[in-house]
Amino acid sequence: MAQVLCQLPKMQDDNLIVGIDTSDDAAVYKIDDNIAIIQTVDFFTPVVDDPYTFGQIAATNSLSDVYAMGGEPKLAMNIICFPNCLHPDIMAEILKGGYDKVKEANALLVGGHTVEDNEPKYGLSVTGFIHPNKVIKNCNAKVGDLLVLTKPIGLGIINTAIKAQMTDQKTYNDAVKVMTTLNKVGKDAMMKVGVNSCTDITGFGLIGHALEMALGSSVTIKIFSNKVPILESAKEYAKMGLIPEGAYKNRSFVGNRAYINENIEEEVKDILFDPQTSGGLLISVDKAKADMLIEELKDNPVDYAIIGEVISKDEYSIIVE
Repeated sequence: MAQVLCQLPKMQDDNLIVGIDTSDDAAVYKIDDNIAIIQTVDFFTPVVDDPYTFGQIAATNSLSDVYAMGGEPKLAMNIICFPNCLHPDIMAEILKGGYDKVKEANALLVGGHTVEDNEPKYGLSVTGFIHPNKVIKNCNAKVGDLLVLTKPIGLGIINTAIKAQMTDQKTYNDAVKVMTTLNKVGKDAMMKVGVNSCTDITGFGLIGHALEMALGSSVTIKIFSNKVPILESAKEYAKMGLIPEGAYKNRSFVGNRAYINENIEEEVKDILFDPQTSGGLLISVDKAKADMLIEELKDNPVDYAIIGEVISKDEYSIIVE
């Protein structure tokens, strides 16, 4: 995608606070001195068989981009692709799942667009609001910051196991809980404490999105692999070779810009590159505020942890110990 976007002319507007230059999670446009709008869109194919659960997951994922910028979602529109060979009740269940998550986010679902397609796809276009001076970008990590991750990783690997019908009910339920948990608690916590940078962890995996933060901020990010929360069973499935193709693409994309300690277990390395569906927030916070942030996250319904630190720019943009 970066190879495609670089061929497009850059659009200039003094009110555009965040565009495509730093691969941030959403666009932000200043309306006046008190309000900026956050605009994002995301949709994908089913990761679980149950249509209502799929709708919840896809909507949670779409809403996350607004939270990653520090904003509040206000309006959402459905984007759905649907085969004519499936019963319309399946589409209705997908849309109900999305509706319930938009409602939980205190936003309004106001319409959308449907296209006939060979495979179901669903997501949202979301508009959020934020004060222009309070936008949290992915390119403002500071040397000395600590890094907080608000959800465990390993979702891509577990989703691969789910598709292969190899998971038990607990593993399935744990993964669904993570994927349907709004990043609102994390957003509220970081906005109350005051942080330097944030991004959400989705398709590029933990290391891929950390790399974007490191490059945009002209720093090196050090990740402590033993501190990263990992979903139970993800290591087991990784050892079995249930690695999604996206993990290999992410590893190739990062390339030699990351140093990974050779003593780290191979399955943990795979999980660090694993593409996430509706993952958590990666927050860069001043060391003096890190404990405050952890305290504010106490109501977060899934695992979270301090997983690394920001250091001066090194030979490598990412160091994993």
